[in-house]
Amino acid sequence: MQVYRVGGAVRDQLLGLPVKDNDWVVVGATPGQMKDLGYQSVGRDFPVFLHPQTKEEYALARTERKTGHGYAGFSFYTSIDISLEEDLLRRDLTINAMAEDQHGNIIDPYGGQQDLKNRRLRHISPAFQEDPLRILRVARFAARLAPLGFQVAEETLELMSNMVNNGEASHLVPERVWQETSRALMEPSPSVYFQTLESCGALQAVLPEFRSLIHNQTLSHLSMAARESSTALIRFGCLFSPLLPQSEAKKINSILTVQGASSRLRLPSEYADMALLVTEHAQSVTAVIHSDDAESLMSLFEAIDALRRPARFISLMTILSYSFATVKLKRNRVIELLDSCLSIKAKDLMTENITGKALGEALRQKRLAQIQSIIHLNE
Repeated sequence: MQVYRVGGAVRDQLLGLPVKDNDWVVVGATPGQMKDLGYQSVGRDFPVFLHPQTKEEYALARTERKTGHGYAGFSFYTSIDISLEEDLLRRDLTINAMAEDQHGNIIDPYGGQQDLKNRRLRHISPAFQEDPLRILRVARFAARLAPLGFQVAEETLELMSNMVNNGEASHLVPERVWQETSRALMEPSPSVYFQTLESCGALQAVLPEFRSLIHNQTLSHLSMAARESSTALIRFGCLFSPLLPQSEAKKINSILTVQGASSRLRLPSEYADMALLVTEHAQSVTAVIHSDDAESLMSLFEAIDALRRPARFISLMTILSYSFATVKLKRNRVIELLDSCLSIKAKDLMTENITGKALGEALRQKRLAQIQSIIHLNE
C-alpha cells in the first residue's frame, strides 16, 4: 500500500501558491483494508475514504471507461493492480497529473513540470474529449492562472473545439454549467473564462444567452470588479450591463434574454434578480442620478425597491459604477441620499396621529424634503 499526494496541491506547491486542500491516491489497497485502518467510506461511484484524523479524502487508484454521453457517462474500475501512472492518466491537464510521495519526490509521468515552466495548460491524452465538463474546467483554470502567464495550449483548444462541434458540450447539465461558471467568477481573471469558452465555440453551446449580451466592455467591467475583490454577485451583474443608450425594443429583448438564461440555467434567485435589475434599470439610473432632481431620485428608489432592499440597490450601483463614469462619480452621494431617507421612519410620524395611506404619503414627503435639502446643501 502506497499513498501519494496528487493533483492541485502538488501543482500549487510547485507554483509557490497557497495549498488549500490535499487530495490523496492510495495504490495497492482494497476497500476492506482502508476500513480496517479506520478510514470512512464516502464514495458513491468509486472508493473514496476520509482519513480518521484529518478527514482529507483518500481515493483508491482507478481507471475509467466512457460508457455514455456527458460528464457522468463513465464507469470506474479499481484494483490493487492499478498503478499510480494509470490513475494519473485519467486526469484532465498535465499540471494536474503530478504526484508527491512520502519523501517529497515528484512523480510526473506526463510532463506537468515542463508545462508549469512553459505556462501552458495542456491535456494529457485524447481521452480528454470524453468529458465535456473539462471544457469548462480548462477555461476556469485559464481564469485562475492567467495572472501567472498561463495560456491554453493550441492542441488542447483544438480538442475543445472538436468537442463542441461533435455536440459533446450539449450534454452538460445546467447545474454543472452554473457551478463551474460561478466558481470562475471568483477567479483572479474571470473574463478569461468567457474568452476561452468563446475561442473554442463553447460559449454559444453552453451559455448562448450570455454570448448575446457579453461584449468587450462588459468583460472589462468584470475585470475591474475582480481587481477590487468584489463579490460573485457583483461580478455576475457586470456581465449584463448594457451599452447605452439603448432603444426600448433592445431593452425588452435583453430582459427576455436574461429571463430565458435564468430559467434555463436555474440560476439562484439573487443572481437572476440582479441580472434582471441591471438590464432593466441601467439606463434609468444613469439618467436620474445625473439630473439631481429630488422627485426623480425618490421615484428611482421606489421603482428599484431601494427603500426596502438597500443592500441590493448598493450592489446595483457598484455594478453600474464599473460601467458608467457618471455612476462612479455619484455612487457614494446617491447612497448617502438613500441612507438619509432610511433614517426617517414611519414610527417617527405615528406620534402625529397619522395613519393608513396618509402615513405613507407623509413619510414619502418627509423623505423627499430630506433629499431636496441635502441636494441644496451640496450645491
